[in-house]
Amino acid sequence: MATTRKLSPTEGESKHSQDMQLEEKLIPRKVQSLCSVRYGVAFILQLCNIILMSQNTIMNITMVAMVNNTDLQPQVNVSTEGLPVNSSGGPNKAANSLPAGVPVYNWSPEIQGIIFGSVNYGIILTLAPSGYLAGRVGTKRVFGVALFGSSLLILCTPLAADLGLTVLIVTRIVHGISQGSGLGGQYALWEKWCPPHERSRLCAIALSGMALGPFVAILLGGFISQVIGWPFVFYIFGGLGCVWSLLWVVLVYDDPVSHPWISISEKEYITSSLAQQVSSSRQSLPIKDMVRSLPVWSMILCSLGYQWLITVLVVYTPTYISSAFDINIRDNGIVSALPFLLAWAFGILGGQLADFLLTKNFRLVTVRKLATVLGNLPSSAILVALPYLRSSYITTVTFLIISCGLASLCQSGVSINALDIAPRHSSFLMGVARGFGYIAAVLVPTVSGFLLSQDPEFGWRNIFFLLFAINTLGLVFYIIFGEADVQDWAKERKVTRL
Repeated sequence: MATTRKLSPTEGESKHSQDMQLEEKLIPRKVQSLCSVRYGVAFILQLCNIILMSQNTIMNITMVAMVNNTDLQPQVNVSTEGLPVNSSGGPNKAANSLPAGVPVYNWSPEIQGIIFGSVNYGIILTLAPSGYLAGRVGTKRVFGVALFGSSLLILCTPLAADLGLTVLIVTRIVHGISQGSGLGGQYALWEKWCPPHERSRLCAIALSGMALGPFVAILLGGFISQVIGWPFVFYIFGGLGCVWSLLWVVLVYDDPVSHPWISISEKEYITSSLAQQVSSSRQSLPIKDMVRSLPVWSMILCSLGYQWLITVLVVYTPTYISSAFDINIRDNGIVSALPFLLAWAFGILGGQLADFLLTKNFRLVTVRKLATVLGNLPSSAILVALPYLRSSYITTVTFLIISCGLASLCQSGVSINALDIAPRHSSFLMGVARGFGYIAAVLVPTVSGFLLSQDPEFGWRNIFFLLFAINTLGLVFYIIFGEADVQDWAKERKVTRL
């Protein structure tokens, strides 16, 4: 017969104290949010992404000023609401309203597509390796060097264009290597700074800089190009990047433990929240398991479709508005920038909404897929309708704004899904997913340039229909096979020694 021993008062108090200590370890205490160091790191990374993506995007708006429009095939005439029409087939306003003395080049749409896409060759090469490297040596070093290198190469771009097309393309490829190192290397930061229940909002704040970057570049790029010339766009954004890369080294640390200004309570809050997800020792990458994982492939294919959508929006919004409505480069910059302002706001709000839904007992996988569907499907469907609305300037701009704004909701969906399924290897997996995604960034300018050259009248319609098909296929695959639970191959492996 089993007997139970009654605990003495001293033993009972000791056991209760142990239980309370265990509970405190498992449930981290809530600390301040917006004024905290972790939110400060998110906003600093947002500013870095603004600069990085501004440098990535400025060629898209300066191209309107760099190209001699009089030597290109006349654009199809369309009627606009309240806008003058270039009925003579001569040069458009962008060519007539630039400062004297700035270089102008005779580049066909195919050549422009190659220039647009060349930067992405370098990005593809470094996204995954930089994510792995940042996980080993730290994000501070990898991202800091990448931002500084990108800024120096942007400063050299006007000189490279003067030296010839080949030099410009090589410079763009090397610039892409720096860009890819920054885009892929930053994700390792969140392995050590981001509590799971704040993951959506913190990552959304940082990633929203990738939407605000094109807004700043296109808005200021058009104005600067018209007032003092397009080369100064590269000089200004390159100089800002050099200065900010130095501030990055001073202000950011790889983890809360090494940060000199963080409070003890916040440090304990972050480290205890991540105690079950990040191992103390680095383990080898389970490459074979990753290759066989359907959730990983669903994330990769969906990222490919999403990047196709983003590339069309970022690269061709200024060109589409210029071809459809024949406005000067300053006004083109203002109109083309507006969609990315909304994308920045929607990205941050989407992160807040995702974490709010999790507090209401929504499943994590449901939140990730819902954000991805809302970000991908309506955005691509809206673009398909654009060629049929070219007679309406206001409607076209409105549709572009809505499409770009909704697309940023994916920042709380598939864009951070690797943190859910494999927290220990998330920086590498995010680099892989974005690396595959940037295949679209290479193909879009080349394919779009070809379609526009072969059929100027229906080229835009074909571009948007192709986008919709590719984006939808990736989205369907993600809905079917996407997951948000930590995969078995991503869990810490315990080594037993005899």
